Amino acid sequence: MLIFVGTNSPKNYTLGYGNFHAGQSALSSGPTLFSKADQTSCRDQSDLSCKSSKGISINKETSMCSESVRETGSIGLEYNKELDRASASNANTQAAICSVSDADGDADENVSSPPRIWLDPSFQLEVPPSDVDKVRCFIRNIVRDWAQEGSRERDQCYNPILKELDRLFPSRCKNRPPCCLVPGAGLGRLALEISCLGFICQGSKFSYYMMICSSLIFYQTDTAGEWTIYPWVYSNCNSLSDNDQLRPVPFSDIFPTSAGIIGGFSMCGGDFVEVYNDPSHERSWDVVVTCFFLDTEHNIVEYIEIISRILRDRGVWINFGSLFYHFADAYGTEEEMSIELSLEDVKSIALQYGFQLEREKTIETTYTVNFEHYS
Repeated sequence: MLIFVGTNSPKNYTLGYGNFHAGQSALSSGPTLFSKADQTSCRDQSDLSCKSSKGISINKETSMCSESVRETGSIGLEYNKELDRASASNANTQAAICSVSDADGDADENVSSPPRIWLDPSFQLEVPPSDVDKVRCFIRNIVRDWAQEGSRERDQCYNPILKELDRLFPSRCKNRPPCCLVPGAGLGRLALEISCLGFICQGSKFSYYMMICSSLIFYQTDTAGEWTIYPWVYSNCNSLSDNDQLRPVPFSDIFPTSAGIIGGFSMCGGDFVEVYNDPSHERSWDVVVTCFFLDTEHNIVEYIEIISRILRDRGVWINFGSLFYHFADAYGTEEEMSIELSLEDVKSIALQYGFQLEREKTIETTYTVNFEHYS
């Protein structure tokens, strides 16, 4: 993983850029292999794809839990029942997420239902596979952002960013805290941690799935560990045991409203280009933090241009993430075209927009990996 921080020449900004091995085991070496299935599931516009490491099989998740059960003599009826129970529990959690109607937390309080109702064939709808993949993606992102099990990945990715912010803004004034924007904020954990550090922070997200899930966590959670999911029940590859696939994961590991968020924290839904290209955002942010975000658009140059425009004089840009361009394999209309630049080209373009590279670091990390799998 690479972290690059820089200040501009004419505008004197600071650019931070990170290029990491997404989905690669922390101990693996060599080139990272990526699964096309995981690319679809984890990269909904502003979400990064995940999964794979050298020398192991890629998870090939099936569209329904009942389909994922391998009908062999080694898997007994009780194991099948446990898979059904885990899938039903996930469905109930998803029902609670879907009941969140807005960011103020208004929701239908009666969201529980008998577990078996979700397994009734008459209830099952024809859901596009892409939507199934998106749901599985945010389930894994819940683990990454809001479960104790995901602390390893958060330490790898978020801690370097938080340390840079603390170094670059050592004297944060409580009367006028620096303003930080986090595009592609996912489920909001990084934005929350930045707010707790003493910044007015806004996380933005294009994915509606991520927005309603983060709304449940921020506005419908009464205590830490209130919810439980079974994130690996749909993943059959590289499991050490049946119990590994059926492992419950409680969330959230903290109670968000008592975590120390300062005033001004917010989450914004919408496309980054459409929202922040508006003149009202020009020169309005002290720092922009992009984590696994820079490669999520067709045109990476447009991202860099907007970031340079919305930063104040002597502003800061810290980026952490890969250059695994989400639309690299898209063929078709002109709207699907993708600009895929090397790291050197990205740094060169940043210089053209007034940035000057200040710091660069390589850190190896993973993204929504099940560390209990063997590799």
